[in-house]
Amino acid sequence: MKKLAEEWSKYAYKDLSTIEKILEDENLTNITAFHAQQCIEKSFKALILLKTTEIPKIHNLLKLYGTVRNHTKLTFDMKTLELINETYTDTRYPSELGLLPEGMPSLKMVKKFYETAKAIYDQIKTEVGKSI
Repeated sequence: MKKLAEEWSKYAYKDLSTIEKILEDENLTNITAFHAQQCIEKSFKALILLKTTEIPKIHNLLKLYGTVRNHTKLTFDMKTLELINETYTDTRYPSELGLLPEGMPSLKMVKKFYETAKAIYDQIKTEVGKSI
């Protein structure tokens, strides 16, 4: 499972790298938000694999964090995690109601999403690296 955890971590890094390439583009804030969610989801799943043999087939970051919370001492902004979780589905598809009350995520918002994704990724990558 440790090798598979490393693979999940590598895929999380690809999402993080994508964010870094598009972060300043105001036309791609929804894509940035999507990749932030994906980076965090894959990072959580890497950590889950270090502790168990089965990955939950869910995308909800709050539920995934609940699974790993007792196995790690991650530090990040929980309110931002909640917002990333809320915007996940809406970032992938057009909607009549709009993505957020303000519409698309702002550049400032997705920069915060990136910071949170990077913080979580970096901390979990360290834990995964220690276990391999």
